[in-house]
Amino acid sequence: MKAIFQENIQKGNVILPELDAHKVCEAFGIDCPPTKLVTTREACVEAGNQMGYPVVIKIFSKQIIHKSDAGGVIVGIQNAEALSESYDCMMQTVAERCPDAIIEGVVIQKMMSKGIEVVVGALKNEQFGPVIMFGMGGIYIEVFKDVAFRLAPITVDEAKRMIEETKIYELLKGVRGEKASDIDALAAMLVNVGKLIATHDEIREIDFNPIICYPDGCVAVDARFVLNTQ
Repeated sequence: MKAIFQENIQKGNVILPELDAHKVCEAFGIDCPPTKLVTTREACVEAGNQMGYPVVIKIFSKQIIHKSDAGGVIVGIQNAEALSESYDCMMQTVAERCPDAIIEGVVIQKMMSKGIEVVVGALKNEQFGPVIMFGMGGIYIEVFKDVAFRLAPITVDEAKRMIEETKIYELLKGVRGEKASDIDALAAMLVNVGKLIATHDEIREIDFNPIICYPDGCVAVDARFVLNTQ
C-alpha cells in the first residue's frame, strides 16, 4: 500500500484517485461496489452489462475534484441505451464546464440498493494523533451532527460502543419490522479504518460517506483519501 501512497504523493496528488482508493480498501477489508475505469462509450456499455443495472458513472480527471459541480456524475442509469446516452451527455457537459481538465476516462460503478447510510471518517490530529469518527451519513451529517469519536486504532468492542452512542444506532437495530443491519460487519469496518489511519503516515484524512448498511454487510460507496503531501 505504501507504494500507492508514495507514487501519488510524488505526483503531487492531494486526493487519492478513486481506483487507487478502492485498492487500498480491498487490502484493508473494506467492501466497495464493483467499479471499473473505461475510456470509450462501447467499453462503458460492456461494463454496465456485466455489472448489471442500475449503474452510476463518474468522470475521471485529476483536475476535477467536485465532480457533481462539473456535471461529472450521473446516477440511476437503468439500461444500456440510457448508459450510452448518459456517457455522451456527461462528456459534453464536462468539456463545456471544465475545458482545461484532462479527462482520463469514466468510472462506472454498480449502484447500490437502499440501506441505512452512515459515515466513517478518520484524520491525524496534531494534538491527539489518529482519530476515527462514526455517525449518521449522507446529507444529514452536517445537520444532525450525530457522531462519535475515538483515538485509533480501536478494538471491535470499542467500535460497537461508538455505534451504540449515536442516534442512528436505533435505525441500525431495525425499526417497524425492518431487519437489523449487520452491526458486526460495520464494527469490523470501523476497526479496519482505524488500522489504516494509524499505520499509514501518508494519509491525512479518510472520508467514507456514505457507507450503506444492510442485514448482510456494509459497503463504502464513496471512498476519499486526503494525502499528507508535506
